[in-house]
Amino acid sequence: MAGTDNLALGPGKEFDIVRSLLAEWGKSAERIGDDAAVLEVPDGEKLVVSTDTSLEGVHFRRDWLNHFEIGYRATAASLSDLAAMAARPLGLMIALTLPEADRSEARAIATGIREGASAVLCPIVGGDLSSGKVLSLTITALGSVARPISRAGAKRGQRVYVTGHLGGPAAALRAWNAGAEPGERDRARFAHPIPRIDAAIGLAERGATSAIDVSDGLIADIGHLAAASKVCIEVDLARIPRLNGVSPLEAASSGEEYEIVVTAPEIDVVQFSSEFGLDLTEIGRVVAGSSGVQLLNDGQRVTAPLGFDHFRDK
Repeated sequence: MAGTDNLALGPGKEFDIVRSLLAEWGKSAERIGDDAAVLEVPDGEKLVVSTDTSLEGVHFRRDWLNHFEIGYRATAASLSDLAAMAARPLGLMIALTLPEADRSEARAIATGIREGASAVLCPIVGGDLSSGKVLSLTITALGSVARPISRAGAKRGQRVYVTGHLGGPAAALRAWNAGAEPGERDRARFAHPIPRIDAAIGLAERGATSAIDVSDGLIADIGHLAAASKVCIEVDLARIPRLNGVSPLEAASSGEEYEIVVTAPEIDVVQFSSEFGLDLTEIGRVVAGSSGVQLLNDGQRVTAPLGFDHFRDK
């Protein structure tokens, strides 16, 4: 990725900040300075676009994360949406609202964005900068894929798989909300999620028919798959992969994991895990029944935990 073709910017304090961001991004930034970005989509592939906002007081707090982590985490969350479609990243657009108190930390935010993007070889191709009272990053991720995986492809008789182990972000939030500092493992899972780009593409190659990333909570997000596909999905509570010290129900409701859930015919989980260095666990089936999710414990239906909802009545 070459950053030497960025356009020269005119004078002004806003553009001084942009120049500092570009200096931090270096070769991670491409062709920035025009009114819009121009991207090349590989022949035979479709453009995939997703936008995510990370807002102070809603998605993070200053006493939880430093500015590097704020930038990195917002980037990883946006790229995770590309993973959910099995798309390869083409570029990121960054819209940053920067309060005056955070201007001295602009380069730390830029470093986090750069590290998140570079981890999946994704260039930064443009964006917008404005002042405001609340720190906010809106990141648009652009990718491409020949056959995108949607949420609507689950079929009766298929199996349900999830990558990784769940529960760390929720454990970190419980600690912070109780006035304690989370353990290093749980804090890292919250502050430094990994978008599963390569793993998702590998799952698509193995016949995945529908997919979603775990942002609102495993059961809640599987509910979106069931609704879009108009199927019933059974999930075995005991089979949900979780970190040590996390209960099955806590793992089932933990949000902002950014692991990938897919439905598919049978997948060799041992071979997959060996190839990608990432555990893949079968946790359920697509079965006959009305659209929705049934959470089972020892064969008995239990109440599924609610996922995160920005607009749920408090």
